[in-house]
Amino acid sequence: MARHSPSSRTVGVAPSRSSLALIGHIIGEVVPGEIELCLNPREAIQLCREHQFDLVIVDHIMPEMDGVEFTAALRARPAYSLVPIVMVTSDSDKAVRIDAIKAGASDFLQKPFDPTELQARVANLLALRKAQVQLADRAQWLAREVERATAHLLAREEEIIYRLARAIEYRDGDTGEHVSRVAQISQLIAEGIGLPEERCRMIYLAAPLHDIGKIGIADAILSKPGKLTAEEFARMQEHVTIGARILERGTSELIKTAELIAQSHHERWDGTGYPDRLSGTDIPVEARIVAIADVFDALCSERPYKAAWTVEAAYAEIVRCSGSHFDPGCVAAFRAKWPAINALLGGDGLPRAAGF
Repeated sequence: MARHSPSSRTVGVAPSRSSLALIGHIIGEVVPGEIELCLNPREAIQLCREHQFDLVIVDHIMPEMDGVEFTAALRARPAYSLVPIVMVTSDSDKAVRIDAIKAGASDFLQKPFDPTELQARVANLLALRKAQVQLADRAQWLAREVERATAHLLAREEEIIYRLARAIEYRDGDTGEHVSRVAQISQLIAEGIGLPEERCRMIYLAAPLHDIGKIGIADAILSKPGKLTAEEFARMQEHVTIGARILERGTSELIKTAELIAQSHHERWDGTGYPDRLSGTDIPVEARIVAIADVFDALCSERPYKAAWTVEAAYAEIVRCSGSHFDPGCVAAFRAKWPAINALLGGDGLPRAAGF
């Protein structure tokens, strides 16, 4: 008869020492692994809490807790949801067997049992258990491999998006640091208003594409050192719809988020923005967040058409525009996260003009 793996662990539970000794002797001939024997079912339950067994053999008639109750209690533990449980019984009543099956018994042995039959059933059940463990290990390995492959794909997607955003910034006369800061400030604001961690991360990744539509705007407009004419400004405004068109019908959550931001980051809380004149919470929260980060960093940056503002002046402008240009809740989060935001620009404290 085939012998099972030495790593197998079996526990037997019966009300008499002689029954336990017999079970241990018979099983020991085919199972060279550990065999634990318990007279008390409650002690056996505790033992199963402390150790993982591959097979459980339990007598039906026991003091304090019968075999059906014992089986139900053990099955309630996730670690024993699939472990084979054999019930030994002298009762031929069909109702007992039905109750045991409902409780989770895997097999039965009628007393007095045949040693050869017990050995055969134990060997088969342990082989099944081994296959289950190997299958579970394989499933876990596959899950880890899928997770690793998914993470690799996401990392590649993130890198491509960031490099694309930097390329667009170069067209706008920047080195790409603007998109990086906007992403970081956006994540801080998202955290400040209590968005879930995964959503904050998604906003961080999508924010760099807020101005992707500028790829469709002429260099003469993007790089013009002076004030834009009304016609030029109208043309510049088209970058939001161009950006949304570039990103539309995306299949990943990242691209879908980026589309919302590209389309609506120039909307204003009071409804005077563009392109759709949305107001209040009709503006996607992702766009409301990035609007603050984008304006703040743009004010602090030198452009062909303007000098850089001081950090203090840019901060004050964001606060001043709360409730008109910007979502008051997002501005409150901006203020709450100010130490971290200020540090991104090399600051070492709160701006005096902020009223702190």
